Amino acid sequence: QVQLVESGGGLVQAGGSLRLSCAASTLFFRIYNMGWYRQAPGKQRELVAVITSGGTSNYVDSVKGRFTIFRDNAKNTVYLQMNSLKPEDTGVYYCNARGGGAEFWSQGTQDTVSS
Repeated sequence: QVQLVESGGGLVQAGGSLRLSCAASTLFFRIYNMGWYRQAPGKQRELVAVITSGGTSNYVDSVKGRFTIFRDNAKNTVYLQMNSLKPEDTGVYYCNARGGGAEFWSQGTQDTVSS
């Protein structure tokens, strides 16, 4: 079982920045593909960004050029740097780890972007 603990969420004005962190309780962090998802009120959870075990990243179109996902395998942590935030970025953000036939989720953190 892998525990994922998030930090860094909160309230920010439009145009501002937030950095989310997700620390994993595993010695095998480097083998997991890591992702960030979000769920806005009344909407389905969507994939925002993913970074593979090999370091390849992909983003949903709506955040390209504004968000950056990166990982530090030495710290067992994945990050999501969010710049130029918009009110439509508001939602609960979840960290996800997938690998070895297993999948794990963080508890989620609320991020609110005010206009």
